[in-house]
Amino acid sequence: MAAVTRETKPPAPVMRRTLGVRDGIAIAASSTAATTSIGIGMGALAMYAGRHTPGLLLVAVLPILGIALSYARLNRTEPNCGNGYTWVGRSIGAWPGFLTGWVVLIASIVFMAYTGAVTGSVILQFANKLGLHSFLGIALDPGSTGISTVIGLLALVAVTVTAVTGVRSATRLQWALLVFEYAVLLVFCTWALVSGDQPFSWDWLNPLAIGSGQSLAQGLVLAVFVFWGWDAAFSVNEEAKDPADVSRGGFIALLSMVGLLVFAAVAFQRVMDNDELIAQGPQALTHLGLMLAPEPWASLPLAALMCSAFASLQSSVIPTARGALAMGRDQTLGRVWTRIHPRYGSPAVGTVLIMATAAAVAVLAVGIPRINLMILTAVNSIGLIVSLYYGLTALACAVRFRGALREGPVEALRSVIVPAASALILFGLGLYLGYRYATMSDHFEATPDNGWFMLLIPALIVLTGLTAAAVAKWYRRSPYFTTGRGTDADALSLPMDAS
Repeated sequence: MAAVTRETKPPAPVMRRTLGVRDGIAIAASSTAATTSIGIGMGALAMYAGRHTPGLLLVAVLPILGIALSYARLNRTEPNCGNGYTWVGRSIGAWPGFLTGWVVLIASIVFMAYTGAVTGSVILQFANKLGLHSFLGIALDPGSTGISTVIGLLALVAVTVTAVTGVRSATRLQWALLVFEYAVLLVFCTWALVSGDQPFSWDWLNPLAIGSGQSLAQGLVLAVFVFWGWDAAFSVNEEAKDPADVSRGGFIALLSMVGLLVFAAVAFQRVMDNDELIAQGPQALTHLGLMLAPEPWASLPLAALMCSAFASLQSSVIPTARGALAMGRDQTLGRVWTRIHPRYGSPAVGTVLIMATAAAVAVLAVGIPRINLMILTAVNSIGLIVSLYYGLTALACAVRFRGALREGPVEALRSVIVPAASALILFGLGLYLGYRYATMSDHFEATPDNGWFMLLIPALIVLTGLTAAAVAKWYRRSPYFTTGRGTDADALSLPMDAS
């Protein structure tokens, strides 16, 4: 009798490590969204720092550089797409680790919701330039949160489709967008720097000249938000040829961001006084183009802003879906987040879920009628919560490598002292502003100058995070809470990226 052979199922293909430094730079630089941050952030920073915005940015980047060192040090030891969620969970504890992952997930969703509205606003500005001011009786007002959100939802759908098709194809698109927007930004800022009639002062670089401690603290938290996004490169560790590549990509993007922001801050102040800069708000970059050039050249900064907003939306979806993937494979979130597209090798279901949630948040934000008020609310709230998860990750680095204190001053400084100091600075900023918000208002109102409202979003993120952690621990019985250790990078077989 012939021998019976058992058909064996071939092993699932593993995602190829195809990403390099250039891809890490593209993801990190697109996520930090220099043009968007400059275009909509300079007016907000001017509200608190006045003419000292360049100095504020130089000071604010110091703890961020410490955080970046922490990420690089942890990444060298344990590359993982969950990054802070995994590192904090193993070094400090499962509860703060889960909270870190949750904060990144929710803050990114809120960011995508408001950036979608910003993208819609920019598209409407283009429509207005072309003479289209209404459609089917609806005013196409770029300052309206409602109509900007509707257009932004279409942009969210578009970036989700591109993100599902794989990281490699997404980074190719991001490089094209980055080259265009940076070229436009550098040309117009150089033009403003040379031709501006506002006298330059070295005092602009002095953050100590800012009027009050609260203004300085508020400005620093806003600046932390402006720099936020460079760590997106660490979410593709498991798709990189060498995990060190993403570290280099994140650092290069962060340092480039610092130079661009300070350069742009000085350039804006050379052509606009403080009142004008604040009044222009999220349309400051568009206004700069109109001041310097005739049409159609004056529309180039607006086109760069649209490219930046689109790229930052796409680059936000990618790391957020991979962070949720890490949490899903630990069973701290549902297994639905671990479903991989059989062709593109991306967490497609998670990507779509994130887009849908961001769309829902964007619709809720329509209750804030003017887009500049919605942006100010979002950046203040996200800046506060980003300070929390950056601080936790830096503290995890200091705790994990505390033995470096016995290995000499250089290693002690790099692995323990700088991360710990950066964490304390960010925790201190968060606590100070939390106290100021809690005591600045005697009633609740949905406006960015109401302290209780400004605390509402960070408080909801933390409270829902603690609730989700309790569900993961006692209902899902996640091993993450039993062992205090997340799954490693090989715990899930990922199909190869076909792009």
